[in-house]
Amino acid sequence: MSSQRVLVLYAHPANHRSEVNLPLYEAACQVPGVTCIDLYYQYPTLNIDIDREQQRLLEHDVVVFQFPMYWYSTPAILKEWQDLVLEYGFAYGTQGTKLNDKLFLCALTAGGHEDAYQTQGYNHFTVRELMYPLEQMAALTGMRYLPPFALFGARTALEEERIGAHVTRWQQLLKALVDGKINQRKAYKAEKLNHYLSELDAAGDL
Repeated sequence: MSSQRVLVLYAHPANHRSEVNLPLYEAACQVPGVTCIDLYYQYPTLNIDIDREQQRLLEHDVVVFQFPMYWYSTPAILKEWQDLVLEYGFAYGTQGTKLNDKLFLCALTAGGHEDAYQTQGYNHFTVRELMYPLEQMAALTGMRYLPPFALFGARTALEEERIGAHVTRWQQLLKALVDGKINQRKAYKAEKLNHYLSELDAAGDL
């Protein structure tokens, strides 16, 4: 498969205080074939350039939302980006086929521990269930959805020295996306991509 162009749309409203997302973003910037856009830096007043963002989508094969999960959803700028950029006639509707067959996934961090994101846990839903609106956004726009790549317990990840390993896995995932080596059928069945990277890589078909 030919090389795929990956677009990472990064959204962190308090970037200067980020202990996890900023290192992930900086690591993504180092991967050849990956374009990284800091949305809050480019649009501090949320005045999004629709034409520029649509052109970016047209120029890439894989779209990634990278963000800290806020109130079981994305930071505000990603919702604004969806509302403005994914227009009728461009992203959906009879003539809105521009995003068809592109891959879409979320790379997110959550403050709570993983056991809190279960049916019987504190938050009552899994992280994939909480991302259902984005999964449906992908479906409506004709994109192929992959489960989230998630880091739980983000508040204590630095002191527990868990960030380095997660960054390494993140770069591994991005390289696999660029190389077109993700087995989408296997990956789609996952609750999140994390646990499947080693399994698929070991099988020689990431």
